[in-house]
Amino acid sequence: MRVAVIGGGASGLIAAGFCAQNGHAVDLFEVNEKLGKKLFITGKGRCNVVNACEPNEVINNVVNNSKFLYSALNSFTSQDAMAFFENMGVSLKIERGNRVFPVSDKSSDIIKALERFNKQNGVNIHLNHKVLSIEKTNGVFNIATNCGVYNTYDATICCTGGVTYSATGSHGDGYQFAKKFGHSITEVVPGLVPILLNDHYIKTLEGVSLKNVKLVALHSNKLFKEFFGEMLFTSKGISGPIVLSMSSYINRLTNIDLYIDFKPALTYEQLLRRIERDIDELGNKQVSSLIAGLLPRALIEPFLEAINIMPTFKAKSLNSKQIQQIALALKRFDLKYKSVDSLDFGIITSGGIKVGEINPKTMESKLVKGLYFAGEVLDVDALTGGFNLQIAFSTGYVAGTSI
Repeated sequence: MRVAVIGGGASGLIAAGFCAQNGHAVDLFEVNEKLGKKLFITGKGRCNVVNACEPNEVINNVVNNSKFLYSALNSFTSQDAMAFFENMGVSLKIERGNRVFPVSDKSSDIIKALERFNKQNGVNIHLNHKVLSIEKTNGVFNIATNCGVYNTYDATICCTGGVTYSATGSHGDGYQFAKKFGHSITEVVPGLVPILLNDHYIKTLEGVSLKNVKLVALHSNKLFKEFFGEMLFTSKGISGPIVLSMSSYINRLTNIDLYIDFKPALTYEQLLRRIERDIDELGNKQVSSLIAGLLPRALIEPFLEAINIMPTFKAKSLNSKQIQQIALALKRFDLKYKSVDSLDFGIITSGGIKVGEINPKTMESKLVKGLYFAGEVLDVDALTGGFNLQIAFSTGYVAGTSI
């Protein structure tokens, strides 16, 4: 069979390579001058390939439509992906949180391995080819590109990605192709993206990082989500691992309130006793010295401003109500949530082709025979840690081997 694969990213390269390995004649169309452009920048250029865990753990880290991915993630597991790259000559290592990277710390090694795999299996790679339309007439697909029309494909796999990192060629073309064939699209919003705040002091905190804190979200005044770990302040709000994870859950919601628990390992009562001990030891020192023992220096002023205590106030002069205020604010420091940042800053696109219209065991459209979708173009997304690339590899593998 003749097969067209649209998109030379993670899912497209896996789909094309395995499809050709099964004996099909495959043409891969890539809009950019080279393959894997988005792969090149993942993991800050190191490429967190997958997460070395079982399929169920991957599913636990999927934010949207996890059940849809069950078959794909079991068909091509993290272990399968690792074995694939090692067989292609890429040595891998496992770091904190079971995150898998190439030993070289170079994403280019992953891209080269995928390119090598495609060439070994005879995939015809067409670079600088922007697909303009996909038509199906008389049972075959015709692909119109900026370089001409390619005719009579028996099947087409659309691996065009989302809309984040548009500089890498992700412009949402796949959604338009899908719509033309009658597919529905879940509205796309950024996932794994910084959060914007309205707090007036935010610019003064730019670059301040926090470790071992808890970020908590309330939705309509009810506990919604919480994440423990590291975060940092930016000139417009907050970012870092736990912030990015939180963003993927609140990116479609209103009535969100956020706060930081600076001391999640301590109960309010334990914190109260610690503060009282610290006050006894400080003597005549100012309350700013007390807070300096509990928070980064840049946070002292905004923290005390939030509870209406002057930094120059003597620590030993604090009354019991003020001490309680300090303890309470350390356990719940409110942030003025504005929104998640724009699509340009999202690591992943949340939303896409509705999975109810896709066969989860083959990735074939339920509406159009011979039309397949894989990767970020689908309405599936996950947290950081290699899970999104795993989704791309697994869905790409299933699409490529199902034809």
